[in-house]
Amino acid sequence: MKKMSMFCVFALLIFLPGVFTAVNAQTPVKEGFWRGVLYNRDGSEVPFNFEVTPDRVVLINGEERLPASRITRRQDSLIIAFDQFDNELALVLNSPEKATGLLRRQDELVTPTDTKGLPISVDRTGLPIKVTLEYGVHHRFQETGVAPVATIAGKWDVTFYTEDGREIKSVGIFSQEGSKVTGTFLKVTGDTRFLEGSLQGNSLQLSSFIGTGPNLITATVKDADNFNGYTSAPSGKFRFTAVRNEKAALPDAYTITHLKNGNRTFDLSLPDVDGKKISLKDRRFSGKPVIITITGTWCPNCMDEVAFLAPWYQENKHRGVEVLSVYYERKDDPAYFKKVLSRVKEQYNIGYPQLVGGLADKQLVAASLPSLDKFTAFPTTIFINKKGEVAKIHTGYNGPATGEYYQAFIREFNQEVNELLQEKGQ
Repeated sequence: MKKMSMFCVFALLIFLPGVFTAVNAQTPVKEGFWRGVLYNRDGSEVPFNFEVTPDRVVLINGEERLPASRITRRQDSLIIAFDQFDNELALVLNSPEKATGLLRRQDELVTPTDTKGLPISVDRTGLPIKVTLEYGVHHRFQETGVAPVATIAGKWDVTFYTEDGREIKSVGIFSQEGSKVTGTFLKVTGDTRFLEGSLQGNSLQLSSFIGTGPNLITATVKDADNFNGYTSAPSGKFRFTAVRNEKAALPDAYTITHLKNGNRTFDLSLPDVDGKKISLKDRRFSGKPVIITITGTWCPNCMDEVAFLAPWYQENKHRGVEVLSVYYERKDDPAYFKKVLSRVKEQYNIGYPQLVGGLADKQLVAASLPSLDKFTAFPTTIFINKKGEVAKIHTGYNGPATGEYYQAFIREFNQEVNELLQEKGQ
């Protein structure tokens, strides 16, 4: 049997009802609660929790329960796939209660590793990275028993500092029960989704993992009004400071992205995965409001938007409103586009056209959509009126983890569509 670097074991793995089993060694994977640790290359360890049930693996982050797409066998490895991000956990069972492996791209069938099991080379997002899993461990971060120095529940003005000296303004929103903390950071580009962890003494630790790049927050809480620390991901580490402010707010998401001077219309003519050109001038869109999303399957905030927009369209298309999504992906390859767009279409039951934009590079996006003055964030959502004119452009997306902000977006979205439907056409 061909070796697969660190994944070589003595039996093929299959998934059976109620248990994962190694065919020859009969090594079961227990149902129940597991703890995993992902190892960033800066040395930081990102813990996460998941549950194995009779028919699936479910990631746990705060209130969110996110099932893996599928569990399959590949030579000697157990593969837990996250199709919406084209990633997978490629694992070897060391025992019924422990496993080791990598979080990697699905097309990386073999990943060279060093003597410590770390990938020899990584892509621009920092993948692949090493992972270990252990059964029956319920905590996320190691519990010390030290009482929190303060409560951080509420809203915070947060500033992230990049390596090139830029300051990125953010809003932190947190809940706290005893030492347990949940929350998220809102930025103009979107939120960091569901973070979960603890505040023990003055040490704040939060993490999240949804099948793509893991996120780790480590901070020191000075008092009830100040804390500072670092956010670590496979792609890098950034410092931040936080000051309590119950009126903390971001710039209006409708004021960030604009058309170039003099433009009122937004021209669009791109192929779908079958090569069929679709244009805003097509009869399907004539005289109707159209919502255009600039998106990518690799983008967690984009997938939050799809989870809202796909069912919304099914419920509202009879009213005479249309939707288009333009995808920018990690590879500008027709076969790759067809694979990832077909998967997300099936997962979210997307009923509107999915168009091929190109590579997920902000400069390339701006070049391919010359009507925009700039491109800031995935996703960006463009509202077109019945006359074919741009009514509004919304930058970024704050999803379910943001609570009241998410509910406010839904209200604003529906209000804008209602107004566009009430307007007279050409």
